[in-house]
Amino acid sequence: MTGAASGIGRASAIRFGEEGAIVTAVDVDEAGVNETVSRIEAAGAVGIARVGDASSEQTVAELVDECVRERGGLEAMFANAGVGGALEPFFDLTAEDWKRVIEVNLIGPFLAIKYASRAMREAGGGSIICTASVAGLRSGAGPTPYSATKAGVISLVQTTANQLADTGVRVNAICPGLIETGMTQPIFDLARAAGKEHKIGQLNPLKRAGSPVEIANVAVFLASDDASYVNGQAIAVDGGLSSSHPVVPGHLA
Repeated sequence: MTGAASGIGRASAIRFGEEGAIVTAVDVDEAGVNETVSRIEAAGAVGIARVGDASSEQTVAELVDECVRERGGLEAMFANAGVGGALEPFFDLTAEDWKRVIEVNLIGPFLAIKYASRAMREAGGGSIICTASVAGLRSGAGPTPYSATKAGVISLVQTTANQLADTGVRVNAICPGLIETGMTQPIFDLARAAGKEHKIGQLNPLKRAGSPVEIANVAVFLASDDASYVNGQAIAVDGGLSSSHPVVPGHLA
């Protein structure tokens, strides 16, 4: 599991551990990923901390090889690592602003699928999950580079699910809405400082933000046999945000 040092990654690592998985937690943040493994172990499960960059082909290849060699195989891969990128207006961005976002958010999932699927095909199947975003479904939920890469993740999941036909390997994406994580923390902090915490999540039918564990629960489902017929999908977990076009609350048109 990549991006496991905090937020959705940490919550998912713990939930997978609670379900009996041996979790290899990977992140560039050494202190964060060690804390995640401590919490996995506190829950009575087994976790292994690894420091690495999800956009490095060598790192991903070595991690998958380690799982197969030392832990008997790889049943699920959660490519969760992501960055938000620059917040400047589109016309002020440079190619360099795009580069790191593309490397982590899109090349990272490509590498995870490439190497995890090789191991899974040999074992007769497995589940690969990628974190996309509602920002990849349509405009209005994130900066341009971030949104474009998340749209790319959705396409990547769809195309690779079909390229892996008849292998037993399933590939799906989760599209979180507004979730309180390190990446989104400034939004929550500003709202609370302005006394507008009650407006957080006001655009979705549930009228609230989500928590990392609510994404983790979907990841656990997609990794399980309960999702054995779910493949090539981008599942929005957003309180219903993506179910509607923009409307004035209380009006039909």
